[in-house]
Amino acid sequence: HDLPHDHGHDHDHGDARHHGDAWRDDRRDPRHHDHDHDHDHDHRRAPLRRLIAAFALTASFLLVEAAVGWWSKSLALLADAGHMLADAAALGLAIIAQRIAAQARTRARTYGFRRAEVLAAFANGIALALTAIWIFFEAAHRWREPQEVHAEALTATAAVGLVVNVASALLLSTGEHGHNINTRAALAHVLSDALGSVGAMAAGVLILAFGWTRADSVISAAIGALVLWGGWRLVRDTSRVLMEGSPIEIDLADVEDTIRSVPGVVDFHDLHVWSISDGFNVLTVHVVLAKGHHGTDVAAAVSRRLREQHALTHCTIQPEPLQEDRLVTL
Repeated sequence: HDLPHDHGHDHDHGDARHHGDAWRDDRRDPRHHDHDHDHDHDHRRAPLRRLIAAFALTASFLLVEAAVGWWSKSLALLADAGHMLADAAALGLAIIAQRIAAQARTRARTYGFRRAEVLAAFANGIALALTAIWIFFEAAHRWREPQEVHAEALTATAAVGLVVNVASALLLSTGEHGHNINTRAALAHVLSDALGSVGAMAAGVLILAFGWTRADSVISAAIGALVLWGGWRLVRDTSRVLMEGSPIEIDLADVEDTIRSVPGVVDFHDLHVWSISDGFNVLTVHVVLAKGHHGTDVAAAVSRRLREQHALTHCTIQPEPLQEDRLVTL
């Protein structure tokens, strides 16, 4: 067992011959990016273009909706405009995070800036929650003191807003890379805002049909609940990544069974699975070798099984010889 440490990576990060060069701009050498170079550029470019297009579309309508909401004295429309402002901020943060995350890794940041995407999505969730609190406060005030609302302007503007939100949602959900965490976070904003536009239209119809001005407050509170739910989901999912929790799509019990099933593995310990960013899962584990098995072979077999059965391509496997006192307890 003279090779006690083996890396289960698809691409070599630990070879001493390349150690000094690994911290340079390794995009110059395709050997260092069998996975990251080909995958990351494709993974990020298409979502980035869609984020920019959706941002331009959302920002262009935001001021119109806010102005009409102020003039028509419609809280539902102002709430929808506030939500659209959160959308624009979410999209802007996502664009910045995408650019930061694409930067090469350094000695100080060995995983690069991938976590920037997660932090941006977390900030998006907080922004949604704060927007919801403001909507609830204003809805309560409007319920106590109803105001006359220009229902025609409310209904027409909300309808246009719905079209804008649907167009943005289509931009963000198109393509094979829709699993990107910032694209998904921005899409959550846009979809909830689309439902908010539907609610604002409903408020306008109720006011036009029945003269019930409090419909504006009721629909606004419903929009606030929708916004709060979207924010909670984003904060929950991104907190799991930031707190180094096991990826939600990984069944740890299945991973343990996979490791045990590899010939030459009699036990394992210090198993850790976490996410650096969305879709970038990492595993480390110490495996105890059965007598007569070579550490390099077993580590390679474990890495291969994890890649094939769980799509875990960033694995570090530490083989250890079986101790005699451990043999008695197994």
